[in-house]
This record gives sequence, C-alpha cells and structure tokens, in this order.
Amino acid sequence: MKTSFTLNGKAVQVETAPDATLLWTLRDALGMTGAKFGCGASLCGVCTVHLDGMPVRSCLTPISMAAGRSVTTIEGLAEEELHPLQKAWIDEQVPQCGYCQPGQIMQAAALLRSNPRPTREEIVSYMNGILCRCGTYLRIIKAIERASQSR
Repeated sequence: MKTSFTLNGKAVQVETAPDATLLWTLRDALGMTGAKFGCGASLCGVCTVHLDGMPVRSCLTPISMAAGRSVTTIEGLAEEELHPLQKAWIDEQVPQCGYCQPGQIMQAAALLRSNPRPTREEIVSYMNGILCRCGTYLRIIKAIERASQSR
C-alpha cells in the first residue's frame, strides 16, 4: 500500500503493508527514530508525534490515518534552532535515560500551541499519560513552565 503525506514539512510517499502503524513506518521506512516504541498499546506515550498538529500515539495509529495529512516528529519540531521546549529541557536537566523525552516534548509542544501560558495544574493534567520510568516529572513540569515564559 502506498501512502503519501507531509513529514516534517516535506512531501513523502511510502510503501507499507496495509496494517502498518505510523510508528514503524516512521522508524523503519523513513529513518525517523526519535519516536520510540514503549508499550505498543498507546498507554505510555513515548511514541507521541503530531498528526495535523495534534498529539497521537503512533504505535497504534494506522499509517492510513496519515494519508494526505501532516506528521511532525521530534526531528521536525524545530527548524534551525532548538525549540523553546528543547532549550528548557536542557536548562532544567530533564533527561536521565532520555527514552521518553521525544514523546514528552511532543506532548508539551501541543499543549503550548493550544495554551501558551498553562498553569501548573493544566500542565500536570495535559501531560498525564506520558510515562517517565526515571521519574523526572518535576523537572518536566519546570521545563514546560520555563518554555511557556520564554515565548
């Protein structure tokens, strides 16, 4: 099955099995390895990417859902400079193992796009469901607060 969509601002066409997911198409066919495989059941959020600007769990999103739409991965979040969230992640020393960080940042970017100045409670609520095995949640919250203030 051929599927055409926009990936990080560029038109792409990919041939996949009809039951392929967006995650494995991105990773295996297109070399976009930022989104990670975590649970495979849309529960942990490490595979989060944007589909038409909205966060989706790519591990269960069929590639057919991307047809004619726009997909943004962590690799395409910023063009020339780091995204304010990426800068804040560094400044707040968020990552430990780093595995969940692309999903965390993509979820946070969607939050800040829809709500540029979220409260701490709004951040916690919106980020609920993106798991971090290292437990850096307090630093994640601080980084999102920092990024919202720099915008």
